[in-house]
Amino acid sequence: MGGIRPHYPVLLITAVFSRHHEAIDWGRARLEERYGPIALESERFEFTETSFYHASMGDDLLKTFFAFERRIEPLDLVDIKLHTNQLEEECRALGRWPEPRPLNLDPGYISEAKLVLATTKDRDHRLYLDRGVYAEVTLHYHHKAWRKREWTYPDYQRADFHAFFDRCRQYLRAVK
Repeated sequence: MGGIRPHYPVLLITAVFSRHHEAIDWGRARLEERYGPIALESERFEFTETSFYHASMGDDLLKTFFAFERRIEPLDLVDIKLHTNQLEEECRALGRWPEPRPLNLDPGYISEAKLVLATTKDRDHRLYLDRGVYAEVTLHYHHKAWRKREWTYPDYQRADFHAFFDRCRQYLRAVK
């Protein structure tokens, strides 16, 4: 039998996307108010892998990632996902942008072994955490590289995303 031990703190990341730079900046400011300073920020990538969000968010979407200085416990992901959903609603209610969903915030975390994303949608490969929030291992780290799963979203398979996740993993290992 294995011994029970606490999990190491993990690196909170949030994928933020919108077609409006101002909405992304608004999201960044709200996230920093709650989770503290951002340690690493990716470039703003063109998000072209799917048209799934076009009806609710418009065309020409940009996606960026923020990784926060303060590490979290893995189960904090439930509260964080509920909070980011609330922030999305607050952004929509501002009425500054014409789309029904001007901002998408997808929190997750990086450990040395994996990238986990929170979601409110149940699927066969997702584990229920609490209060309507599920988690999935979107990528795993094996043989010095990020590896996909059969369910990994197409954009999370991109080499430029993986390069940013490498930086996050290195940061996490340095502050451990």
